[in-house]
Amino acid sequence: MPDELSSHRWEPPANFMALDAEHSGWDASGVVVLPIPYDATTSWSPGTRFGPAAILEASRYVEWYDEELDREPVDVGICTLPSVDMSRAGPETAIRELRALYDDLLEVAGDRLVIGLGGEHSITSAPATAWIDRLAGDLSILQFDAHSDLRDEYHGTPWNHACVMRRILDHADSGPGLAGAGIVAVGIRSLTSEDRDVIRDRGVTTVFAHEMKSDDWVERAMEGLSDNVYVTFDVDFFDPGMMSATGTPEPGGGTWRDAMALLAPVFATRNVVGADVVELAPRRGEESSAFAAAKLAYKMIGFWTEGRAGT
Repeated sequence: MPDELSSHRWEPPANFMALDAEHSGWDASGVVVLPIPYDATTSWSPGTRFGPAAILEASRYVEWYDEELDREPVDVGICTLPSVDMSRAGPETAIRELRALYDDLLEVAGDRLVIGLGGEHSITSAPATAWIDRLAGDLSILQFDAHSDLRDEYHGTPWNHACVMRRILDHADSGPGLAGAGIVAVGIRSLTSEDRDVIRDRGVTTVFAHEMKSDDWVERAMEGLSDNVYVTFDVDFFDPGMMSATGTPEPGGGTWRDAMALLAPVFATRNVVGADVVELAPRRGEESSAFAAAKLAYKMIGFWTEGRAGT
């Protein structure tokens, strides 16, 4: 902005946390936020294409200071890229183009943490497969979710959001494989019998929602993770009492404290290479879900920053 205009009142920039240029420029940022407003295959209630904008808007009201970490994680610098213009030529084309974008983005991002804001869950296959190939399979995927997402196809396409983890498994199996248990899924409480067969046959470590009452569920999840981890967080992991603005809410979900109980040690003891927050479908009059999703993304940035400070 020209200096002659800077004295006037302006709305905060459309960046994550409404950060100013000092905290959001590419060169000075350790974190990159990528909005991906994609909503082509949602099963019940559409609207995830509005999720990234709602998260960015809500993030303006998240306090910079994190009392748990006793720091302001924004100091790492958070660069918000423009929203991705997803292809309308069908889900396979859209995901293929998103994968090409991630390949280019990761090439220039260096050691920055890239956090994708969805958008439906199918977008996760792009960054996850990109990291599988970059690390020659030395990677595990930590999936927070109500659904196993292991269908081979759904509603006529294998690129449906209900198939995303199956596509990731298939990509890994056709190439370098995955380290550790491959996929570690927590909070699952909606799946088909065929999904259960895939879990058993392919050794997917799964902590079902009803098992999170035990004292050792975090330890079980941690044991399945390799040194390098990609975190995908479908917000329907949370119980609908906390997170109702999502396309396919399921009763009996996890709490905020459940999520933090696992995320904190993962970021502290593993090399988290990337992350996403997906499946927010904002609804008018129910803004608390968008705020929770924004706070979730910021907590992951804080944990990542804390982990870097400790190395």
